[in-house]
Amino acid sequence: MKPLLIKNIKKLIGASQSSPQKAAGEQMKELPSIDNAYLLITDHKISRFGPMDQLPSISDAEVMDASGRFVLPAWCDSHTHLVFPETREIEYTDKIKGLSYEEIAKRGGGILNSAKKMQEASEEKLYKDAFKRLQEMVSYGTGAVEIKSGYGLNTEAELKMLRVIKKLKEESPVTIRSTFLGAHAVPPEFKSDPDKYVDIVINEMLPEVGKENLADYVDVFCDRGFFSTDQTSRILEAAQKYGLRPKIHANELDFSGGIQTGVKYNALSVDHLEFTGDEEIKALKDSDTMPVILPGAAFFLNLKYAPAREIIDAGLPLTLATDFNPGSSPSGNMQLIISMGSILYKMLPEETINAVTINGAYAMGLQDELGTITPGKKANLIITKPIPSVEYIPYAYGENKVEMTILNGRIVNS
Repeated sequence: MKPLLIKNIKKLIGASQSSPQKAAGEQMKELPSIDNAYLLITDHKISRFGPMDQLPSISDAEVMDASGRFVLPAWCDSHTHLVFPETREIEYTDKIKGLSYEEIAKRGGGILNSAKKMQEASEEKLYKDAFKRLQEMVSYGTGAVEIKSGYGLNTEAELKMLRVIKKLKEESPVTIRSTFLGAHAVPPEFKSDPDKYVDIVINEMLPEVGKENLADYVDVFCDRGFFSTDQTSRILEAAQKYGLRPKIHANELDFSGGIQTGVKYNALSVDHLEFTGDEEIKALKDSDTMPVILPGAAFFLNLKYAPAREIIDAGLPLTLATDFNPGSSPSGNMQLIISMGSILYKMLPEETINAVTINGAYAMGLQDELGTITPGKKANLIITKPIPSVEYIPYAYGENKVEMTILNGRIVNS
């Protein structure tokens, strides 16, 4: 494979010779960039970059002219459920009529609806549909995705989902991390004794997940009406023997203790965070856990918005992700999430870009591979259409600003 030289880049965003692990607090306003730049990709990785007036002599390279265009790290989407059997637009109408997320779930909708259909779906169709969704996400600039199970709610169906995710890892150019979320909801047959279902997650599901090496992480929906902090703790302690670090659904519906539980078990991230106050922020400040906000879900469900400004102003890092799923956030468009970050959460454009690049990579354990333009990192890049400024990315919320996506040093979408 020939080296690829991208020259005359209007602005190279996120360029640093040595990469930080994450951007926190005031650092989130800093977006290192080079005007009128070049970038050289060799052997699928970022090799060197700098201003055009320092471009060295490079022979035998494919040359691309990026005049008027920005080059950025590809987006890192650290929270999705994109393997699902069917869409749930009928429930969308129920929401319009005024039913709450919890009311729909009690009627057998929501996660339970997807679980029933998941148990009937074939691996082949699940894979085909998920691969198509991935391709669309790539067209909007996404280069790395975390995908959760959780629509199986029995051992056979959960393993089926995880095998589909494993196949996507093997056959898609997207960098993928897999998360086991057997504790996504309590199946109806265990409503009177949810601890029995927790026993199944611990004693049946986890051993099989570990045996087949099907997951990188473990997750629990620790919130009102789902799983308690005690039940969450039981699952996380059992998962430790299989080397599965936690990523927790926390505090979407109430002050559930999910954030503190995640911190206690050294969770890589705690996600949703609509109900986050001083105690939760204090817990996060003393941890290595990444706070992740999912604007699409709060927007779609008409929930209160998580306190993004308070989190950042407290000196913490912050990640934004899509939560792409059929019931509460049916979109994998990270550009829309970036716009929501600025419009709904009052984040500066620089903060939103850091939230979906270096911090998104951290929330997947990929900060040493992705998230910045740094020599030696994987060449996962976005080349924009001609745009006037970085502020234009969140500003033009209805427009796809991506002209080309490069993954592993290869053009995969243009």
